[in-house]
Amino acid sequence: MRTLAFDGRMGASGDMLIAALLAAGADPDVLAPVEDALGIRYDIDTVDKNGIAATRVQVLLDEDESASDDHGHDHDQSEDGHDHGAHNHGHSHGHSHSHTHEHSHDESHGHSHDDDHDHSHDHSHDHSHDHSHDHSHDHSHDHDDDHSHDHDDDSDHGHGHSTETPAEGHGPHRTYAEVVELVEAMGLPAGVEADATAIFRRLGEAEATVHDTDLEDTHFHEVGADDAIADVVGVALLLDDLDVERVVTTPLSTGDGTQGMAHGEYPIPAPAVVEIAANADWSLRGGPVDAELLTPTGAAILAHIAEGVDTLPTLDVDAAGYGAGGYDFPDRPNVLRAIVGDGGERLVHDEITVLETNLDDVAPELLGSLQETLQEAGARDVSILPATMKKSRPGHLVKVIVKPEDAERVAHRLAVETGTLGVREHGAGHRWVASREFRTATLDVDGERYEVAVKVAADADGEIYDYSAEYDDALAVTEATDLPVREVMRRAEDAVRDAE
Repeated sequence: MRTLAFDGRMGASGDMLIAALLAAGADPDVLAPVEDALGIRYDIDTVDKNGIAATRVQVLLDEDESASDDHGHDHDQSEDGHDHGAHNHGHSHGHSHSHTHEHSHDESHGHSHDDDHDHSHDHSHDHSHDHSHDHSHDHSHDHDDDHSHDHDDDSDHGHGHSTETPAEGHGPHRTYAEVVELVEAMGLPAGVEADATAIFRRLGEAEATVHDTDLEDTHFHEVGADDAIADVVGVALLLDDLDVERVVTTPLSTGDGTQGMAHGEYPIPAPAVVEIAANADWSLRGGPVDAELLTPTGAAILAHIAEGVDTLPTLDVDAAGYGAGGYDFPDRPNVLRAIVGDGGERLVHDEITVLETNLDDVAPELLGSLQETLQEAGARDVSILPATMKKSRPGHLVKVIVKPEDAERVAHRLAVETGTLGVREHGAGHRWVASREFRTATLDVDGERYEVAVKVAADADGEIYDYSAEYDDALAVTEATDLPVREVMRRAEDAVRDAE
């Protein structure tokens, strides 16, 4: 099976994903529909990241667009290498820049943003240098930023685009429905359009949860701006061009520290990242540096396209490449590695351990809640089997599959929930699991459209052997219609099966 594997140890953002896909062999020409629709240009070059030649992508406005943004603010702004992605600055940088930059210089500067949506930029930059400190901040939540970025730049861009403006934050702040309408108007291949709109739905649902709003009323702010749309749709186009059958990622690093938001400092990862990760197949891990490494846009893209693996799978490598991140760190390259190759195993090797305990005095109601409570603690699967205990008393055997690193936490939760005096562990072993991905079925019921996620299981050769509609999605349709849950699930599975 042709597989794309991401190494997530330095997190991911939208521009890093685009850069990694290009470095792994995707054709940049397929990005043309996005450039035409948004009036932007993907600027692609190579930078050095701690000795690794990595591809960097910046989304720039066309010259006509760079004369003024959608808020009527004039910019003659330097291409300073900041790649904040969808970091919602609500820009009103209350300062005026009048810099004259000479190329190939080494400067150290810090600038404070006190962003309040009242741009007053007068950037008279005339340079052709390369700031190599792109910050891939990609927040899809409201940031009223009052923070300082200090940079040591050893710059040598050599782009020579003195009048071009980074597209970050430009364009209207659209609602979810407006973003979908824009994407649908691009004339994309059906599969690419479906992927892009599904990614934006994940972002919108995360935003709605964080801010306690309805999806349709949620404004994406900078995630609905042109550069973020370019990131999401660009990844969908490049992934389609690579024509891989399976996408995986190792655990994604979030970084550590805090990030300035509208209501003060908040711990990394951002709330939207946590919400997205809760519905993703892969796992998060903190560190390894005090900086934001995983952005909401990067998380949403990977939540839709990738399944989680603990380590890189066995691959006969065809191509590999590195996408450059924004920060420069003294002791590690800030890159996202992408590897493309043929996988040798039909099922994936997944390290697990098994916990079990015998119960003979637990109320049935408590047993009924164990599935949910133990999965919240990290269990991958929970089984409760009837058993005959000593003195012929009826009881139950509880078996729990967990990752080895989650065993103690889940065992403690099992003991607290049931009162058991001991939990046995069978020791680390493994299980073989199928390749899984979610696809969205759209059902038309009495003129209303409803979406149901369907899990598709396949082996490494791409042979699909199961379609399984998500119960919660089907139940939501049932509550809005007169259809039974079973019928909703059947229709959704058939819709995805027929689309193959």
